Amino acid sequence: MKYSVNDQGYYGKFGGAYIPEMLHPNVEELRTRYLQILQESGFQKEMNVLLRDYVGRPTPLYFATRLGERYGTSVFLKREDLCHTGAHKINNTIGQILLAGRLGKKRIIAETGAGQHGVATATVCALKGLECIVYMGEKDMERQAPNVARMKMLGATVVPATSGSKTLKDATNEAIRDWINNPVDTHYIIGSVVGPHPYPDMVARFQSVISQEIKKQLNEKTGSDLPTHVIACVGGGSNAAGAFYHFLEEETVKLVAVEAAGQGLASGFSAATTQLGTPGILHGSKSLVMQTTDGQVVEPHSISAGLDYPGIGPLHAHLFDSKRGVFLSATDEEAVQAAFELAKLEGIIPALETAHALSVLGRLSLTADDKVVVCLSGRGDKDMATYMKSL
Repeated sequence: MKYSVNDQGYYGKFGGAYIPEMLHPNVEELRTRYLQILQESGFQKEMNVLLRDYVGRPTPLYFATRLGERYGTSVFLKREDLCHTGAHKINNTIGQILLAGRLGKKRIIAETGAGQHGVATATVCALKGLECIVYMGEKDMERQAPNVARMKMLGATVVPATSGSKTLKDATNEAIRDWINNPVDTHYIIGSVVGPHPYPDMVARFQSVISQEIKKQLNEKTGSDLPTHVIACVGGGSNAAGAFYHFLEEETVKLVAVEAAGQGLASGFSAATTQLGTPGILHGSKSLVMQTTDGQVVEPHSISAGLDYPGIGPLHAHLFDSKRGVFLSATDEEAVQAAFELAKLEGIIPALETAHALSVLGRLSLTADDKVVVCLSGRGDKDMATYMKSL
């Protein structure tokens, strides 16, 4: 597979493991053991039971008739918003908590932006009785207060990141510092397809259940397991990696990734990494990064806390670089408008992250014969305070 990771942890020219020496034993332990553990029949059985009975998989593939009529095509929504905890993030945390148990780790740390990954991590730690510390930007804690409360109710300690932009990048920095200081007993559950190898591949594998189900469900509904388009929002890019995974080698399927343009690509307040970034190192891997000419990270901006990240996963950087993926961007205003449109046409309130993906339906020159799948990565409860400002 030319779009999967190679033995050195690279997707094309992107990826690798650029880490402090003190983290080398942790990352090397994961690298040498993750595939073996993931392929064990006992691991597979336990994970599949939890995905079915606890997470609620398979999630429906919903034929959105009124939305499709609006754009003159067939639109299917992959309802990850119906997962336990309200987003796709739980797919990955279930897998990683089982992995951590087999590695003998007793303490779990995580970073979170919109709070969905933090909630999903706190949830599985409660399920398995493990200590949980979640790092979250102080700014994100304010705009995602309900998710902070959920994490605390689940028994997690939420630690504010008060440096830099006080968002996801800074929370990730704090989590990495914690891991350096607690290398023996701690597992770091990274929430997206970012970080040093093997994280981008490992997270993509756990999220690949999304595209695995899409193929089966689409075949049941249409007689073909291949859509013409798969659309997903991208910050780091875990829901997109999961939605794209089983279509990467199917060149007839257009993979459409939608980044956050914020207040506009030229505004200085954006998070559209493929449009504004250059190759660089961020949080342990080589990818595209929003940075100055001397390598200082440029502060990102998005109305969506989950897309407010100055980098992108190395798989997505490779999809962009190789032109396998179509990378678009949506402004804050376009995302809010798309959220209201879905709510009024289909009775579904999406997360602000997902709303970015929905906003490009009118830009793709779709035909009546197309079969478009949009990954509805999360539900909109957490974003009601933002939506209320537009009512």
